[in-house]
Amino acid sequence: MIITDASIIIAFAVPAFFLLIFIEYFYGLFVGKNTYRLNDTFTSISLGMISRYPTMLNLGMQSFIFIYISKYFNVGLLSIKNPFTWIIAFLLYDLSYYWMHRMHHEIKILWATHSVHHHGEDYNLATALRQTSTGWLWKWVFYLPMIFLGVPGEVFVTVAGINLVYQFWVHTEHIGHLGFLEKIFITPMNHGIHHAKNKEYIDANYGGVFIIWDRMFGTYIARKDDIKPVYGTVSALKSFNPIFANFQVFSIMLKDSIKTKSLKDKIRVWFSKTYWRPEDCIEHKDPEEFYVKYDPVITKDIKIFSFFQMFFTIGVSGSLLFFVKEHGYNEILAFAIAITLLSTFTASLLQGTKYMYFTILCFSIFGIIGIEYFGLLNIEILSTQLMLGQFLVNILVISLILIYQGYQSLISTRIKEFS
Repeated sequence: MIITDASIIIAFAVPAFFLLIFIEYFYGLFVGKNTYRLNDTFTSISLGMISRYPTMLNLGMQSFIFIYISKYFNVGLLSIKNPFTWIIAFLLYDLSYYWMHRMHHEIKILWATHSVHHHGEDYNLATALRQTSTGWLWKWVFYLPMIFLGVPGEVFVTVAGINLVYQFWVHTEHIGHLGFLEKIFITPMNHGIHHAKNKEYIDANYGGVFIIWDRMFGTYIARKDDIKPVYGTVSALKSFNPIFANFQVFSIMLKDSIKTKSLKDKIRVWFSKTYWRPEDCIEHKDPEEFYVKYDPVITKDIKIFSFFQMFFTIGVSGSLLFFVKEHGYNEILAFAIAITLLSTFTASLLQGTKYMYFTILCFSIFGIIGIEYFGLLNIEILSTQLMLGQFLVNILVISLILIYQGYQSLISTRIKEFS
């Protein structure tokens, strides 16, 4: 039986990821080049955590199709007993990744799933975690040739996991030019170009581990000394909402297909180049906005609350990766809904929507009732206990914040009355 998911590899890599993020943050402060903002980092991490749930819920046809092809159409060219199989599979996976990645930048309906990874307007190790939750729709198609050739399931999963883990470290601005390595491998410098939205850099450097594919197929662009990369997407997200991030491009395509008067364009908008839009749908943009990061002004209490909410999201989702086999399907679905909604509510707070405190408070109360009195989650498992802890802390902290804000409002009113 073929295994098609690298979740175990990712689960063991996650602690190292967050340790390196922690180190990068303090190193940036030490050298006077901090590349982190709480709001952007929160969104990256919450998107990364949420992106694992579709895999845990077995969404899509990937596993079924891979197993079927492996059983009935496998030409058997590669044996797991042959050590060269691992090398060939590693190279084939990265080549497949290159074409998958490139097509996701060139065809709009594919870009709709991949754009999530590029929304971040900061470039740091947390950006690597900013993954799509809709990639299961069609990314797997690009790896079918490997299954046809007979790459064993264990080999496929291993090289896929190594490829993904490798890509983590290249998301940093703290590592400069690496000499001859830049000609062979994906590095922080040449991958930073891939994340830039400057017209001089856009749509380049697609490799996962090797840059040689870009050099072979004409998509390599080196960093120019006089042009600093500007990160993000040309159509800026302007939101920290993880649900909206996953469906922004889908929503734009849908609106354009409804708005345009051309029947041909109604269809073309879904399969066009990523930058193309119907003539009657193009909007005027202020050129200055290209350089402006989305960064709403928020109060200190929101920053503190969101910071701890982020850590609970990491703890709950991270523990679930290890205990997923102990939870039933409905429990995993409950976790997915809870983390997605809590992340979305907190994102609204980071955008200055203060009434979300009350929404999170109510959701946390109902969450505790659901766990304690209706048994929605197995209380004996660590991931459930952490979720319960998150709900309890939310109730306590938000209650204190609301009481304090009420007290401050009362004092302010009294002062006005006496002045």
